[in-house]
Amino acid sequence: MTETRRGFLSKAAVLAGMPAAAAPPPNILLLFPDQWRFDWTGANPALDVRTPHLDALARRGVRFTRAIVPSPVCAPSRACLASGKEYEGCGVPNNSYDYPLDQPTFYQALRARGYAVLGCGKFDLHKKTEDWGLDGKRLLKEWGFTDGIDNAGKHDAIRSGAETPKDPYMAYLHRRGLAAAHVEDFRKRKGKEFGATFPTPLDEEAYCDNWLAQNGLNLLRAVPKGKPWFLQVNFTGPHSPMDITARMEKLVRGRSYPQPNRNTQFPPEVHVAIRQNYTAMCENIDRWVGLYLKEIESRGETSNTLVVFSSDHGEMLGDHDRWGKSVPYQPSIGVPLYAAGPAVKSGQVSDALVSIMDLAATFLDYAGATPLKPSGSRSLRPLLEGRTRKHRDFLRSGLNAWRLVWDGRYKLITGFDPGQGQKGRAEAPPLLFDLEADPLENTNLASRDPARVKRLRELLLSGRQV
Repeated sequence: MTETRRGFLSKAAVLAGMPAAAAPPPNILLLFPDQWRFDWTGANPALDVRTPHLDALARRGVRFTRAIVPSPVCAPSRACLASGKEYEGCGVPNNSYDYPLDQPTFYQALRARGYAVLGCGKFDLHKKTEDWGLDGKRLLKEWGFTDGIDNAGKHDAIRSGAETPKDPYMAYLHRRGLAAAHVEDFRKRKGKEFGATFPTPLDEEAYCDNWLAQNGLNLLRAVPKGKPWFLQVNFTGPHSPMDITARMEKLVRGRSYPQPNRNTQFPPEVHVAIRQNYTAMCENIDRWVGLYLKEIESRGETSNTLVVFSSDHGEMLGDHDRWGKSVPYQPSIGVPLYAAGPAVKSGQVSDALVSIMDLAATFLDYAGATPLKPSGSRSLRPLLEGRTRKHRDFLRSGLNAWRLVWDGRYKLITGFDPGQGQKGRAEAPPLLFDLEADPLENTNLASRDPARVKRLRELLLSGRQV
């Protein structure tokens, strides 16, 4: 379809060879859960995970199979997304830093383009400073939003607001008289965070993902018809602890799941229960995907809304005796990525190498907004519209001392000692995995293939974008 920088010409005008007013830029919905690993969806036939709304999104758009994050921990990953930069340039080395307010964001560029820029949930752009404002609006305008509600993540909410709330979610629980029960529930889970699979005492309305998702719907409903909007919904799940409601628990008990790779920690039945709870959190978010799509349909905006689903990082779920994220294994760095919308070719399953930071350039491209400079982000639009099948030659990710480079088959990791924690150490020997032959990353090939290690190390150190 012939395009202008600011929108799309009508097909009739193109055929007639006559100028026409550009159509309004598309709306953009970004559904962005916290800690959802790449393989935990209905697209994986080896798992009993039921995500009918994501499946439907894939049928009318694109599902990416090799998407990773620039850094597998909350604050750096979200900073890379906001700035469109690789880990080294995002200004947020780890969760002990706030996003630099002098660093431009794609949110600001969308606002300058005339969008209503909305967001709700756990932004994690001021991870160091545990003060969100009771209305959740403390830094939204500085980041580029026109409206929204920023709330704390699971642990941050308890740590900061057990007695006196510092964020809108804990303020809500205090108003309803539920804060003490929620704090006590988290106290019982402390020290056995992943193995604590009992349900939360909170009701469905008060459960954080349901509360914040409803906030997002309310924000969307306040946007006048005809005004372009961007909405980012930052779910707190399926981040640990594995707290689920009684309704959610009933849906998953009795299901079977494979045991973690190389885990020595829990009995098999405990691992299954953990994975049941994780699945329940994912499926609850998928339920909200359906509700958002229904809301967009009711507004008559389905044909002009780009819908994207992804996550800020993955979850180890016990693989290699590890839980959470922060490490260079695929379950930690790999995330789901789905997209559908105007001009997006339906039914695609793409194995292109893509980074979540690429969403920044993608959104600005579709909006006809001014690109961020400097930026490592690269628009996914040619992939989405079926004009190419290739995006990058390799991907990088990192956190603290470790770095990795992945060419689609071989992955080199430097500065990471599997026997140490997430910080790694610069002198650690390299790890080389062949993800085609060894997708679970159990066999280190570095000593057997020094030539490949050297080539990949050169790519890693070059810093170039291809």
